[in-house]
Amino acid sequence: MFILSERVMRKKIVAANWKMNMTQAESARFVESLLLRDIGEITDVEVVIIPPFTAIAKVTEALGKAQNIKVGAQNMYWENNGPFTGEISAALLRDLLVHYVVLGHSERRTLFGETNEMVNRKVRAAHAAALRPIVCIGETLEQRDRGNVEKILSIQLRGSLAGLTPKELQETVIAYEPVWAIGTGRNATPQQAQEAHAFIRHILREMSDDSTADRVRIQYGGSVKPENARELMSQPDIDGALVGGASLDPRSFAQIVKAAREE
Repeated sequence: MFILSERVMRKKIVAANWKMNMTQAESARFVESLLLRDIGEITDVEVVIIPPFTAIAKVTEALGKAQNIKVGAQNMYWENNGPFTGEISAALLRDLLVHYVVLGHSERRTLFGETNEMVNRKVRAAHAAALRPIVCIGETLEQRDRGNVEKILSIQLRGSLAGLTPKELQETVIAYEPVWAIGTGRNATPQQAQEAHAFIRHILREMSDDSTADRVRIQYGGSVKPENARELMSQPDIDGALVGGASLDPRSFAQIVKAAREE
């Protein structure tokens, strides 16, 4: 594995992935509670809320003038419009004032059969529409136990980001989410997470150049909680967190955001 000894300053990014949770009313109450915890005043950490499609407009409305908190979407299709029942395009997301879109989440890959090629088409479409993709990669427990972590991460990374320009790479967020740690209560140790993040940055160097790789932000995701957030985000190559279950509670999510400031 590759461990960097020197941190390049990158603005932390902490994102709340609500998955298939939160009604419009619940979303509005969450945002109101979050803003009461002074998260709306934080400018040195980028905060992203990623609700289900049905609550995007309500979250945007509830955020009001809290410009430092961005809104994201959980998925999108690569075509701009057309006969694709059940899908949503980058253009439709832009119309909802969305800034970020999660692509290639392990649940999309395993439950809905998304391949690296499909993720790559979505990533390209997102950039074409000036959306910033959060691209998820990560190994299963079986793959880790077999010693295939680097192989899997390299394949997913190269396939999902194929053909991107240095500028597009710099505007892409990578989320390393070991599949065995998502929603299980288990999480990679800070050392395991740092090793994986450093390897990802090494592959980015091979795909582009040192300057580009040093600017790409890499989040950790997988049972991130207030109790482990600070130690994880203190690692030199971990630039934030993609938070699942703990992001459904505004108090817990606020604590994770504040932990990103304390690393």
